[in-house]
Amino acid sequence: MLPPLRSSLTRALASRTLASQVCSSFMNEFLENFKKNVHLRTAHSELVGHWSAEFGGRTNKAFHIWKYDNFAKDKEWQEQFLIPNLALIDKQESEITYLVPWCKLEKPSKEGVYELATFQMKPGGPALWGDAFKRAVRAHVNLGYTKLAGVFHTEYGVRNKVYVLWWNESADSRAAGRHKSHEDPRVVAAVRESVNYLVFQQNMILIPTLFSPLK
Repeated sequence: MLPPLRSSLTRALASRTLASQVCSSFMNEFLENFKKNVHLRTAHSELVGHWSAEFGGRTNKAFHIWKYDNFAKDKEWQEQFLIPNLALIDKQESEITYLVPWCKLEKPSKEGVYELATFQMKPGGPALWGDAFKRAVRAHVNLGYTKLAGVFHTEYGVRNKVYVLWWNESADSRAAGRHKSHEDPRVVAAVRESVNYLVFQQNMILIPTLFSPLK
């Protein structure tokens, strides 16, 4: 019975490899089209950053942040980029967020890797959990192993969701810094307070694309 089992396993692995290669091909084509047509969008709204997910999320996932002064739709971008590339997109999610008042958008001085931490907080909004959340974020910032790029709270989409975008020199420096933070009593105390309001958390490592303003 072993040979057929091995044969089935080999076919399954080959199928997964082929599927991964096909998805990567779609992703590469999508990014090339994005790079070629991004000027249509940046003429109307500012591209803050564009990344591809490396760890912690679906593979072949693109994540980008745009800055808007209003809610106007860009018809040219939709007709010349989105509609022609629908065949390359498996799933799309859009949310309107705002930069929290106690944080400003920071642009790192050199290239690195980003970590996007997504927090689903309990109902009640920043009036309930905002101060505790801020203290937890600041506790990590004060250790100096990572830099805060921005903190965003959802306005339209899933409510009480917060995105924290971190910049690190490398994935290794991020891991070393996190290990250090777990042993710091100030971080432990601040995080322990904040998790009282936490429903769930997800972290992704993001790699900036060549055309991303945030590197």
